[in-house]
Amino acid sequence: MLRRIMWLLVAFPSGVLLVTLAVANRHEARLVLDPFRPEQPVVSVVLPFYAFLFGALLLGVLLGGLSMWMSQGRWRRAARLRSGEARRWQGEADRLLRERDAEVSGRAKELALPGRRDAA
Repeated sequence: MLRRIMWLLVAFPSGVLLVTLAVANRHEARLVLDPFRPEQPVVSVVLPFYAFLFGALLLGVLLGGLSMWMSQGRWRRAARLRSGEARRWQGEADRLLRERDAEVSGRAKELALPGRRDAA
């Protein structure tokens, strides 16, 4: 519940801010990718200014997420190795429990079946 409230407290104002930015920056802007002839560029893009803002925001989020994912790779690898080791030890413990239970039930059967006594 607290997580949902926090999400609403962050997401709703962020959404309002982004919509306000989009409305306020509707004019077109030209992105020139030709540094040698900026007056007659070979490669340029004309989009509303908010598209460039959202694109930069999206690119920043993607690059930040990618860098965090790459920096945490050693921890994910260690967790993967440890979980495999834990599964192996759990399997060993289960096998030993099955062997012990089989041995105990075998002894119980031997004790439960008394030898024949003939009445003399």
